[in-house]
Amino acid sequence: MRELSILIPTFNDPCSTLVGNLQQQAEELGISYEILVADDGSTQHNVLEENRSINALPHCQLIERRVNAGRAAIRNFLAQQARYAWLLFIDSDMVVCRNDYLRKYASCEETPIVDGGVVIGTCIPGNLRSMYEKAAESEHTYEERQQSPYRDFHTANFMIQRALMIEHPFDERFRNYGYEDVLFGKAMEQAGVPILHIDNPMSFEIFEENEHFVSKTEEGLRTLYQFRHELKGYSRLLDRAQTLPRTPIRWWHQLFGAIERKHLTGRHPSLWVFKIYKTGYFLSLSGRN
Repeated sequence: MRELSILIPTFNDPCSTLVGNLQQQAEELGISYEILVADDGSTQHNVLEENRSINALPHCQLIERRVNAGRAAIRNFLAQQARYAWLLFIDSDMVVCRNDYLRKYASCEETPIVDGGVVIGTCIPGNLRSMYEKAAESEHTYEERQQSPYRDFHTANFMIQRALMIEHPFDERFRNYGYEDVLFGKAMEQAGVPILHIDNPMSFEIFEENEHFVSKTEEGLRTLYQFRHELKGYSRLLDRAQTLPRTPIRWWHQLFGAIERKHLTGRHPSLWVFKIYKTGYFLSLSGRN
């Protein structure tokens, strides 16, 4: 590989350090490159001001968009803006954790889509997101992901041919949090496009507070319910929901969901309670329609 567009969508995330580390590796690799960061209507002006320092780095640009377009549309926008044949998408809350990160991707031109995966930083006691991600880390090794390459595709850290991305953009109906990557994986399977999973992770070390994470989880569950028919067979929660007694779980959630949520947003959340809450919340969505 001799050219690469590194694309980073961001919303209220400071990512100048991430860009600086990637820019240094790209220079050492000696390829033609650009790093485009698209700010999707951030509301925190101090973060936006910090990210403007990206413009001072060679071959790097911050693109500021005033209106939030959503997780799918901002990635499609970046693909359209990119000039090179290969695109590397990285979430803005990722951290570079290996010195040969770009070099390893540069050796993977035989497959049109390559997913490098994510490792989880130190588990923070009392932080639900940290606890949840750390507990699930062993399920997301490249060996495990390669067992179900389409179902386990994620957008946090992947490389794709630009022509393929333009031909198969993300579904822009996905404006809210969650599952745009899962539907993209399904689309690639239907199109017969291979996805290779490799051991080339970025590190996830920035964890939101419990209240924010629970709210994001609820938003993702609403997205899953909205697209449940299209995502059938590509979500473990959907699969599990088909086998569960819906009415008793809805009753349980109606009685105890608020208590569970208060526990999860407190100082000592339980992953067991989190699993119960997610299931109850999701199954209760059908009772609201």
